Parts: sequence; C-alpha cells; structure tokens
Amino acid sequence: MAWDTARTKQLLLDAAVEEFAEHGPDGARIARVATRAGVNKERIYQYFGNKDRLFAAVLASELAKLAAAVPLSAELAKDLGDYAGRVYDYHRANPHFTRLLAWEGLQHGVAPALEALVARAERQAHYTEKVQAVADAQAMGALTDDVDAAHLTWAVISLTAAWFTLPQIARLLLATTPQPRPADDRDALVLLARRLTGPA
Repeated sequence: MAWDTARTKQLLLDAAVEEFAEHGPDGARIARVATRAGVNKERIYQYFGNKDRLFAAVLASELAKLAAAVPLSAELAKDLGDYAGRVYDYHRANPHFTRLLAWEGLQHGVAPALEALVARAERQAHYTEKVQAVADAQAMGALTDDVDAAHLTWAVISLTAAWFTLPQIARLLLATTPQPRPADDRDALVLLARRLTGPA
C-alpha cells in the first residue's frame, strides 16, 4: 500500500497545532506531536526539517484557514466593525490561533532567523492584501482617512485579538462596568471598531 504523504502531513499539522498552542514553540515537544498524530516522529523531520519549521508550517496553515473563513475585500472593508465581529466569531470557534500568535510574539518576536522560517513573504502578502482592501475602502469614503490604512488595519486586528489574548484584563475591567452596556463582548467590539474606523 502506498504511503499517504498528504494525509500524514495533515495529521502532523493538526497535532502540532494543539501542541504549540498549549506549550508554545519552546515548550512543545516533537515526540508529543508524533504521539498525538499517531505517526513516527522521524516523519516530522522528513517533512518539516525541525521544530521551528514545523511551527512555521502550523502558522502558515492556520493563517490560510482564517483568511479563507473571513475574507476581506474592499467591499467588505467598508464595514470594519462587521469584519471584526466575523474575526471574533472565528477566534471563538478556533481559540488556538490567537494563542499561536501570542506564543510567536512572546518567544520569538521579530528575530530575523525565525521570520525567514515563517515564510515571511507569504505572510507579508496576506497582510498587504488586507491593507490594500482597507485603503480602497478609505478611497471610497467608507472609512476614516485620519490614519493610514496599515495602522487602521493593525488597530482592528489588535482590538479583536485582545479579547482572546488578554481575557483576564477584560474580566477585571468589565466586572466594574455599570449598566447599560452592549449586550455582549461581540456587540461591544463591533461598535468600537465601527466608531474607530468610520468616516468622520
């Protein structure tokens, strides 16, 4: 029987998502990824090279899933509040992705060696497309032009991710928030993003 390379790679990626999200790139163990996947760990080295490259492959794969699930065209960028809400929904259903990004930032920051491993050009292209969509929506007058498209995109991404990367701060702040307030966190996020990004 022929070896199903694509299936084996996917099993390893799926197992690695859980391992890296739980332990971070430094704390993750190749042996645990192999055990979770039910695959000999030598396959990891054969397909991915080393742990850093496996982490890079996980990030690229998860970013592609988010981009496919929550696209951002110029038309969709006209309402960045709605976009923020859709990203919020994705992160709620897939909490591991914000954890992966947080681990990457905490343990590796912008180290050039890792950036090369994490397919920087592909990731840069992904975010350049988002910025261009926001810039196009600004040109149509749908969004504020008080700040450039890159900073506006960054603000919406950061605001949305913070609900998942800083939940302890949200709990502390919102525990003392008097009523009335938006019905839930998602509603608050959408309202904030719209007010932040809407035309003056």
